[in-house]
Amino acid sequence: MDTKSLIGIDLGATNVRVARVINQEIEAISSQPIVQAENYNELIDQIVSLIEEQISPEISAIGIGVPSVVDVEKGIVYDVQNIPSWKAVPLKDILEEKFNKPVFINNDANCFVLGEKYFGKAQAYSSVVGLILGTGFGSGLIINGRLFSGANCGAGEVGMLPYKDSIFEHYCCGQFFDIHKNNSGVETYKNALLGNPEALQDYIEFGTHVGNAIKAVVYAYDPEFIVLGGSASKAFPLFEKSMLEAMADFAYPKSLEKLIISVSELDQVAVLGAAALALDQQIPTK
Repeated sequence: MDTKSLIGIDLGATNVRVARVINQEIEAISSQPIVQAENYNELIDQIVSLIEEQISPEISAIGIGVPSVVDVEKGIVYDVQNIPSWKAVPLKDILEEKFNKPVFINNDANCFVLGEKYFGKAQAYSSVVGLILGTGFGSGLIINGRLFSGANCGAGEVGMLPYKDSIFEHYCCGQFFDIHKNNSGVETYKNALLGNPEALQDYIEFGTHVGNAIKAVVYAYDPEFIVLGGSASKAFPLFEKSMLEAMADFAYPKSLEKLIISVSELDQVAVLGAAALALDQQIPTK
């Protein structure tokens, strides 16, 4: 990977973080709670201000991860989660005009898998699926060593596939505990660590659903490597066994023998993944 100086931006559910990434490491990072305003320009002003704290002449490009649908080519973000005023924002044009740097935008799940590809555990693999087990069930794809977003930035959204009485997302992230166990994932996790039998059983059931989702992923994409992220992935030791047991009836066992499943250990993967959007486009080093 060429050495580059980049800006990575994570527009999360509650905070916006902007990092200066140099020589594959975060040199500096700024973070603020997201301004919740009726006028979308107020949040843009906040992002611009944070970029100004990190920008320098050697910066080659700016990458942004957002929790929304993105027109990747035009850099327009639509209906950003938790930011009602952001219905259709031409963020790429706005920031390129302001900073005179190339700007790349994609959704947060794609940035997650891209961060793992360039900075984390997935560096040695050309076929990777990243699964985020958080408040939702997001996914991103690396195919032939490059991010694959699809025609509408929606490729790989396994969470939306039909499953049982609903969709995978309602069973393979924190929503499982809210919807089916009348408890939060945080409380279930705390109770499980204390040895509570009911909480431990909930995680066994959760692992079964995750295993079924992974089977769908492998049938569809046959990846070399699957990396799990998101808050629920921290409980991996509690559901790993039942997950693997649910995968035991996979029709092509040789594929599973080669498959590696691991949990992300990359700090600040969201901002690193956003920065990696520029690397994936092979921007020339300045």
